[in-house]
Amino acid sequence: MRPIAFNRGWYLLYTNTKQEKKVAEQLAVRNIKHYLPIVKTTRKWSDRIKILNAPLFPSYLFIHLEQLEHYYNSLEAKGALYYVRFGTQIARVADSIINDLKIIVNTGREIEISYTEFKKGEILTITAGPLAGLTCEVVQYKSKKMILVRINLLKRNVLAEVPVGQLSSSLSTGYG
Repeated sequence: MRPIAFNRGWYLLYTNTKQEKKVAEQLAVRNIKHYLPIVKTTRKWSDRIKILNAPLFPSYLFIHLEQLEHYYNSLEAKGALYYVRFGTQIARVADSIINDLKIIVNTGREIEISYTEFKKGEILTITAGPLAGLTCEVVQYKSKKMILVRINLLKRNVLAEVPVGQLSSSLSTGYG
């Protein structure tokens, strides 16, 4: 499918699962500028913990298209599927986003991407820890990993900091 309008810049290519590095290698051979943010992640198995280098965004690769030919050549790479689109146009990624990603990734720190988005006032269930089973309300984010929640106990509000990993969306609308 041909893009309607072409502008030089960064775009997002979707790849087959676990093929990002192979696609990046093929793009390098074809002299197509690309960026694959790789971060250290901790993986836990039942018998061990291992630190791995993995793509920050699995199945995605940033491509800098300088000419229309790069668009077609990049799609010919084995493992490349399609460019992310908004309607009929391929989605452009701002240079500032790529620059910010490079700064964050270059810190060398472990980075976690969370797809869970809790909103202020949302009712949740605490799934682990000493408060497991209680229903709570999000009051505010304390940090990327901690949320301040309000728990109604004995007709009193108790505020507690709870790790994000110990919360799940609640089907109930009341407090526990």
